[in-house]
Amino acid sequence: MRLYDFPNAPNPRRVRVVAAEKGIDLEYVTIDMTKRQHKTPEFLRKNPSGKIPVLELADGTCIGESIAICRYLEAIEPTPNLFGEDALEIAQIEMAHRQIELELMSQIGTSWVNGPIVAKAGLVEPIEAAKQRSDGLTKAFYRRMDKELSERDYIAGNRYSIADITAAIAIDFAGALVSLKPDVELSNLWAWHARVAGRPGYANA
Repeated sequence: MRLYDFPNAPNPRRVRVVAAEKGIDLEYVTIDMTKRQHKTPEFLRKNPSGKIPVLELADGTCIGESIAICRYLEAIEPTPNLFGEDALEIAQIEMAHRQIELELMSQIGTSWVNGPIVAKAGLVEPIEAAKQRSDGLTKAFYRRMDKELSERDYIAGNRYSIADITAAIAIDFAGALVSLKPDVELSNLWAWHARVAGRPGYANA
């Protein structure tokens, strides 16, 4: 299987982490987003949305969207389980994961789009008010995470799941490229982050 990838992009990294956790070997093909390679006619035949990652199977079938790819990997290699083992746990992990995507990752994305790196590339006209709002919402979500992680070890309960992978990757991206690193006093959040970042599957992906 071949994964169309780009270094430092958070969504492909989700797939890399899940594959590493499950011991699945993938062939990685870099698509240089700075050169708009994800918008070429050849790539658009693989994913009409023009986004990465894309997983290409041996028969040429292409799967876009990082979580769709991760669910495919979970189906072909169920261990270790990352999406839930029974009806209740599946629902709890899905709930936590959707909240991370919609209430944290999307806000970090807004701050990124309206920040100086994207502005310098000339791709969009930044909206400062939108960035200020998303910065504030991101920081508020960090505080919420810190409070919730005082009561449990992981995002969706007492074990590692896809919710932890998505949240940690979002925070890494926010700190490295969006100037939205969580405050140092959020000790529960940072203790959780150390647990996640210390996993070989996460650290090496």
